[in-house]
Amino acid sequence: MSDDGHQRNGHEHVPSRQRRRFKGISSRAYEHPADRSALVALRKLSGFDTVFKALSGLLPERSLRLLFLSDSVRVSDQQFTHLNDMLRDACYVLDLEKVPPMYVNQDPQPNAMCIGLDEPIIVVTTGLVELLDEEEMRAVIGHEVGHALSGHSVYRTILLFLTSLALKVAWIPLGNVAIMAIVTALREWFRKSELSADRAGLLVGQDLRASMRGLMKIAGGNHLHEMNVDAFLQQAEEYEAGGDLRDSVLKILNVLPRSHPFTTVRAAELKKWAESRDYQRIMDGHYSRRSEDKDTSVTDSFRESAASYAGHVRSSKDPLMKLVTDIAGGAGDLGGRVRRGFGGFTSPPPPKDRPSSDQPHSDEPPTDTAPRDED
Repeated sequence: MSDDGHQRNGHEHVPSRQRRRFKGISSRAYEHPADRSALVALRKLSGFDTVFKALSGLLPERSLRLLFLSDSVRVSDQQFTHLNDMLRDACYVLDLEKVPPMYVNQDPQPNAMCIGLDEPIIVVTTGLVELLDEEEMRAVIGHEVGHALSGHSVYRTILLFLTSLALKVAWIPLGNVAIMAIVTALREWFRKSELSADRAGLLVGQDLRASMRGLMKIAGGNHLHEMNVDAFLQQAEEYEAGGDLRDSVLKILNVLPRSHPFTTVRAAELKKWAESRDYQRIMDGHYSRRSEDKDTSVTDSFRESAASYAGHVRSSKDPLMKLVTDIAGGAGDLGGRVRRGFGGFTSPPPPKDRPSSDQPHSDEPPTDTAPRDED
């Protein structure tokens, strides 16, 4: 075998553009605090791995593996070689020893996922492969490898199973409610795990512009000449700050059934992290190592998660989050603020017609002269 062939088949393949490699990096280095606290707690549970391996007989994982093997194209040195190079590159950068199998599935919808209990499987659709350029695709594959390194594929598989189960037992009121409560909690965690994986994709690609372009294309298609990163990020700010409390409630209802955060929100969160001290420290070689994972404190992780949520509430421009901050700060006239936040509980009365000169009217002052709050 030639040296070139050895590099293509082995883990030693290095990309043409020089990137930093994060040897021994722990997924805790890039995980969102809410995602990290949940994972640390689950990893500390005694017998956790045994329980989920026992569940593997109930879950359709084996069926999924056979389905992708029989009805998709497996990425290799012979098929989709450019994707195979990117996959090995991503595993090299994040120092993931075992390269997970990856399949290309015929589907015009741009999508990618990492599933599996025993071993992660990465699946990308043809719609995604055709939509993204090489650097954008590198970030997406890095995103999925980040899922694999964090162990997200286990919980993603369970989420898929429970969502399917909830549909099957929808006719059982209490059973459906119990399952959907678990599904809702898993979705909230998984939305945070997507933010973690976006960070992993940035660490692999090390090109923020490419990550932003990919997210814009997922939102608006292959029309980059019609899109602008600054305007796209402005949408995220407008989404967060706009409207009143009614819009805040609608945002919550809109996001509850989703496993992914909205695309503009993901772009804004990733840009914020890329400009943070945490990202710069990782790029400088200062990051958590896997060898330290066993010594991680669950209490500290939950404390960091709580601090992250509290910080988000304090800095948020969302009307509901502002109200929560005011309540915590002991602001007065909260009833009036809530009423105004919802635009008033009732519509304001229509203006009365002024009496004309030929119509009789009373010279007596109105009985109610108290000032009214303006909405």
